[in-house]
Amino acid sequence: MRSTVLSRTRRWLGASALALMVGVGGVSTAFVLTGQAANAQVQNAAQIVVPQATVQQGFADLVEAVKPAVVSILVEAEAPSRQVQSGGRNFEFNFPDLPEDHPFRDFFDQFGPGGQGGPGGPGGPGGQERPRHFMAAGSGFIISADGYVVTNNHVVEDATKVTVVFDDGSEHVAEVVGTDERTDLAVLKIEGEDLPFVTFEEQASRVGDWVVAVGNPFGLGGTVTVGVISGAGRDIGGSNYGDFLQIDAAVNTGNSGGPAFNTNGEVVGVNTAIYSPNGGNVGIAFAIPAHTVKQIVNQLINDGTVTRGYLGVSIQDVSKDIADSVGLPSARGAIVREPTEDGPAGAAGVKSGDIITKVDGDDISDALDLSRTIASKAPDSTVELTIWRDGAETTVSVKLQQLDETAAAQNPDQPVPPVPVPESATSLGMTLVPNGDGSGGLLIQNVDQDSTAAQRGISTGDVIQEVDNQAVTTPGEFDQAIAGVKEKGLNTALIKIARDGEARFIGLPIE
Repeated sequence: MRSTVLSRTRRWLGASALALMVGVGGVSTAFVLTGQAANAQVQNAAQIVVPQATVQQGFADLVEAVKPAVVSILVEAEAPSRQVQSGGRNFEFNFPDLPEDHPFRDFFDQFGPGGQGGPGGPGGPGGQERPRHFMAAGSGFIISADGYVVTNNHVVEDATKVTVVFDDGSEHVAEVVGTDERTDLAVLKIEGEDLPFVTFEEQASRVGDWVVAVGNPFGLGGTVTVGVISGAGRDIGGSNYGDFLQIDAAVNTGNSGGPAFNTNGEVVGVNTAIYSPNGGNVGIAFAIPAHTVKQIVNQLINDGTVTRGYLGVSIQDVSKDIADSVGLPSARGAIVREPTEDGPAGAAGVKSGDIITKVDGDDISDALDLSRTIASKAPDSTVELTIWRDGAETTVSVKLQQLDETAAAQNPDQPVPPVPVPESATSLGMTLVPNGDGSGGLLIQNVDQDSTAAQRGISTGDVIQEVDNQAVTTPGEFDQAIAGVKEKGLNTALIKIARDGEARFIGLPIE
């Protein structure tokens, strides 16, 4: 399988690229549907009649209106010299697609052999390691007349100086008001009055809507690209935040922190990452949606930091097998692996094996949806969880705590002396023995590769902790629990399995 690379879109610059001019790009005439197109009438099962499309003459008026509020962000920063690899070409922050004779290469060459960061320089072998100073560029946009600016956290992290460059070339030194690593957002402040600014959309855009991205790709200055929203609610690897808009406008390195506009000139999202197997644009970009940006930005402006609700559960998605095993009509919600010790959920009575289907009456589709929903709640607020337990719905009220994202992991349990292991027994294609490390459960010694258990990903070395929310420590208890599932008229058993110290649930068909 070909690997996927998600590239942050901050752009590093040489000293020769400090003066950035903003220009406007055009687009070809395109045929688009009017608002009436949404009212297409179905004539029969095979034919859909759509009202006649009209011609739109580009986006120049929109760009002319919003571009004064779109700015370039210049960053002076430093990082440990070890981030630069030998040869002066491979950096921790990769710059793909720059030809060897590109003028920006001159800046990076100073970190090659004999340069400041190269093997012959002060930061190389035999020399004293010292921070590597560099310059970078990204994008941003002004959201208030008094000078608040939104950009990405990764654009300004490690910054020693941040400069905002306007469309007319004027520059303002900016203060970093606050950053949020989880959503990759940051707020800056520059001095000024009656500054041009843009606003966020009030109604969420839909998949298929036009978007116009304006930013500073490759340090070229204000550049315009156009596309559509091609997906929503995307979860991308390497991010703690899983609710991105996917857009097909050409977004590149340096577009980070820049806005994506709708055709009304409202900000629909903040460009933050691209799908890039080769480091360049391939037509898939990701933006943080406006509703999230507004929430985070308001907290950063008011408090300088972001606080999130904390429920205190480890969770996973509900598969069809899991839903069948507990009688849930459809695969939805998030199943609780374990309540966290001393967490608010456990104190309120939430149990392992509970499936959370709603929060404050709003449906929960999966584990990521639950995580986002709880994080959006204020600490110390009380939420009502709708839970599927023992074949029926129940409700639990939980007072949330504040999420501590820097909390250290708990120390592992002390090892326990092994206990004698009795003879094994085979059930459902698995050879089971009591777990010999003293932690309880049944150790799986072998799995028949033709069995349903193997098809569901159960492996030798896994530990079965529960069947149908009942703890099992002997093969006899396992068989008894399976018989109990059959007596309920179910064909799938809910199995709680631990692997490498992490528990998860599996719906295991038993017939």
